[in-house]
Amino acid sequence: MTRSRNGADALVQTLGAAGVKRIFTLSGNHIMPVFDACVDARIELVHVRHEAAAVHMADAWARLTGEVGVAMVTGGPGHANAVSALYTASMAESPVLLLSGHAPNNQIGMGAFQEMRQADVAEPLAKWSATVGSADAMAGDVGTAMRIARSGRPGPVSLGLPTDALEAACTAQTDTPQSFDAIAQALDAGVAASLLQRLRAAQRPLILTGPATMMGPALARARELEAASGIPVIGMESPRGVADPSLGAFAQMLAQADCILLLGKRVDFTLKFGKPPAIAADCAFLQVDADAPELERTRRAVGSRLEAWALADAASAMNALLRAAMASARSPRHGSWTRDVRDAIAYRPEAWRTASSALDGRMHPVQALAPVQQLLDSHPDSVLIADGGEIGQWAQACLHAPNRVVNGVAGSIGAALPFALAARLARPDAPVVTVMGDGTFGFHTAEMDTAVRYRLPFIAVVGNDARWNAEYQIQLRDYGKDRLIGCELLPARYDAVTAAFGGFGKQVTDPAQVAPAIDEAYRSGLPACLNIMIEGFPAPTVSRPAGA
Repeated sequence: MTRSRNGADALVQTLGAAGVKRIFTLSGNHIMPVFDACVDARIELVHVRHEAAAVHMADAWARLTGEVGVAMVTGGPGHANAVSALYTASMAESPVLLLSGHAPNNQIGMGAFQEMRQADVAEPLAKWSATVGSADAMAGDVGTAMRIARSGRPGPVSLGLPTDALEAACTAQTDTPQSFDAIAQALDAGVAASLLQRLRAAQRPLILTGPATMMGPALARARELEAASGIPVIGMESPRGVADPSLGAFAQMLAQADCILLLGKRVDFTLKFGKPPAIAADCAFLQVDADAPELERTRRAVGSRLEAWALADAASAMNALLRAAMASARSPRHGSWTRDVRDAIAYRPEAWRTASSALDGRMHPVQALAPVQQLLDSHPDSVLIADGGEIGQWAQACLHAPNRVVNGVAGSIGAALPFALAARLARPDAPVVTVMGDGTFGFHTAEMDTAVRYRLPFIAVVGNDARWNAEYQIQLRDYGKDRLIGCELLPARYDAVTAAFGGFGKQVTDPAQVAPAIDEAYRSGLPACLNIMIEGFPAPTVSRPAGA
């Protein structure tokens, strides 16, 4: 049976023209026309178990591929469930398109089924939030959404899909926007050269970048810029900020810097608002940012110490600075400083090598995690995912991989399992390891079903200390051991839960069994959970002793 072309067809065809091959979704009444249109399109629907998980998967997909990650949910409560995940994507500067079914335009204000002011709900968490007005407007609105997601500081956008716009005949002569590419905000070559000259004139300069420059080609450009300029280029994407364990003892070097270029990096809590002692009181700031309000925020934080600034997106600015650095002779004067910075980042306490737990049947987080590195080293494109909480910080301190996805500046927890599924799809031939706490596992446990259905093997390392350990450590520190409340969990068998979904599960209580368990889980070819019983240590704070 043939049918006339409608708004849902226009949507799917536009996404296909933009190169979208996969949509992370959960079905619902409002979006059934899109599901139907996908039958005849070359776009795969990855059908998940919770709307927020679909957005988390789109987020991880975007970070790992550089493409716009697309999530689609139904309207009303489906949209509300999904919106919370936009915050993680926003703070990670991840280009995500959330498509949400919507009550018909011709019933708005009449009490339509699941009617909600969806654009208003998403607006605080998205770069742009709108509702399609008609079938003929579909392609243009989708194109606008994708350009905005990619442009400036990348981030999520939200677009409502009213059922009448999806079902109505599409009479527009053309559906495909001329371009889905980001609108570049270029950095003037002369300004780039001037900024580089100011940095080179300093004794201890740093270039700090934000989350958007920490994946894929952007990360490679950052490394090239450091090599060409001779100035350390450090990416920051952790909610622990200057205390990010993956940056080792970097905080001690940051405090010595006398000139910092903020390249798409916000002056916020992660930099202690630019104040001493985290940053020296006489340190000068330079800034390149896509958003004028960020420049004003920096002025409020550091005043006249912001000595030069420019409006440009981080990717364009990185390229301009790299060209300027390559066009001039590389100065060797910062070689010792750069080595010191890199040595500080690489530093880990010697005591970690012999760390252990005094509790029977438990182990130190280092004992649980160190054996994972061998698997991550086995492939040039392996992926490490680390969620929030104390175990996530230990993972970031102990492990490294060519590709890393973390909960980011948002500091949220719960995304680790959805992230892993998207990572497996984005890197189908590489090992994917996700580290999380037992609290985190509970957020999206049912996505193990999704992983089994789509045959997406990965290894989830669950550090099980039977509590919300981050909050426990705060209470212990601030209120004392007699005022601990609301942090306890059961020492549940998350491995058995995974096995019940059809995956591989194993509980590990002996440090000597961690490496064999990792090997067994990987060889199973299944979504796997290693439920590792750990002692709930606080997250590490790395500080290098004088002279080390």
